[in-house]
Amino acid sequence: MIKWAAALLGYFLFRFPGAILGFLLGSLAENMGGSGSGSKTVFSSSEQQNVSPRDFELNLLSLCSIIIKADGKVNQTELDYVRQYFLSTYGKERANAIFRTFNEVIKKREISAQRICAYMVQRTRYEVRLQLLHFLFGIAQADGQLSQAETQKLYELAGYLRVGQHDFESIKAMFVKSADNAYKILEIERSATDDEVKKAYRTMAKKYHPDRVVTENEAIRKGAEEKFKEVQKAYETIQKERGIS
Repeated sequence: MIKWAAALLGYFLFRFPGAILGFLLGSLAENMGGSGSGSKTVFSSSEQQNVSPRDFELNLLSLCSIIIKADGKVNQTELDYVRQYFLSTYGKERANAIFRTFNEVIKKREISAQRICAYMVQRTRYEVRLQLLHFLFGIAQADGQLSQAETQKLYELAGYLRVGQHDFESIKAMFVKSADNAYKILEIERSATDDEVKKAYRTMAKKYHPDRVVTENEAIRKGAEEKFKEVQKAYETIQKERGIS
């Protein structure tokens, strides 16, 4: 099936964000015939509208272009990052067709980020939007740095996507390393007591434990495993730092 192949390829190249986007785009491609059943595990249960693959692609490409242009210049490394994702998902011919559209999108002076995000909020689950934000972070850091302008734009998009502040900071900590990185992933302050650290770890481990992800979607399950590993790594870092047993 197209969606599983796209998810698998996306996962190998970009880990969970790529897998989620691959599954989304693959599902939409399968639904071009009008069956509509393939989107059950990706789109919100309340979504009843017919969403064309082209509409979804245009909105996704628009978000990519917003991030690429956030610092006032078009970085080739970031463009290559996006292009490689579509090449891995669709192959050369389809990816080239998509990028012809992308070239037109990125030339536009004004793109309504709020409108695009409202489209995503209406049609996708919260965890999918988290992975979308994760993917956008990956684009912004593809050139090896995350500028203040890019960070601000990502924060703005997170608000439009209705991603919570703590979740935003947790995802950011996976890309922007700092002395407090482990604490940010666990969504606590460095001033937290040892007991609060342990409680935060239990809360996050429970939240992201793969066993709690009841789904047939392999991409989502693998993503839960990756996040769970990040939580464990953060806790182990704090344990070593504080000598917590």
